[in-house]
Amino acid sequence: MQSKSHEQEGEFEVGSGNVFADLGLPNPEERQIKAALMRAVNHEIKHRNMNQTAAVEFVGLAQSDISRISRGQGRTFSVERLTEVLTNLGVDSEINMHHGTGKC
Repeated sequence: MQSKSHEQEGEFEVGSGNVFADLGLPNPEERQIKAALMRAVNHEIKHRNMNQTAAVEFVGLAQSDISRISRGQGRTFSVERLTEVLTNLGVDSEINMHHGTGKC
């Protein structure tokens, strides 16, 4: 007996490259930058095998702040503050912006 595979056809939409814009959220560019900075902070903390307590002492934030960053909750942080945290971790950061369509 031969089984048949049925593919489901569905509609899809190509994203803009910024999920926050695609979701219609306010300040999508800032949200995307903060998300990237928080990922970089979390990556560096993990790369250094630090727990949150060690990270607190190293970067000078409260444990609750480190916890919020680890969960991607960046609403209370400015881009500048997250950049400063990366600097305290010894990471140089640079923000490059480009238009998603390639046309400026």
